Amino acid sequence: MSELTRIPAPDGVAPATAYTHVVMGTGRFVAISGQLALDEDGKLVGEGDATAQAHQVFENLRRCLAAAGATFDDVIKLTFFVTDMAHMPAIRTARTTHIPDDRLPAASAVQVAALVRPEFLMEIEAFAVVTE
Repeated sequence: MSELTRIPAPDGVAPATAYTHVVMGTGRFVAISGQLALDEDGKLVGEGDATAQAHQVFENLRRCLAAAGATFDDVIKLTFFVTDMAHMPAIRTARTTHIPDDRLPAASAVQVAALVRPEFLMEIEAFAVVTE
């Protein structure tokens, strides 16, 4: 696990409510491509269901992090791409099962017109720092 420093509210910046403004660490940088709600066979999980898709996406992120020797404790940044901002509560709920509120990474949420296929409601990418 990396030693990360989190700065939730830098001087002159309003405190964040569901993310940390700044996360720093020293170690091996890991970039996880945007993950979709696909199971290990490439089948969609949760068609039309943001909650099911969010849980699958976070499970895929967990598996990708593990493949790199990382965990959610090492994540410094998440980027959420959603087709509708109404899906953010489902994402926050799924995130909470993997990342405690006192270890929130930096984050960005972007509403997009579409993802690679119309049945996908979200895509989430992650960046982590792992100390050796």
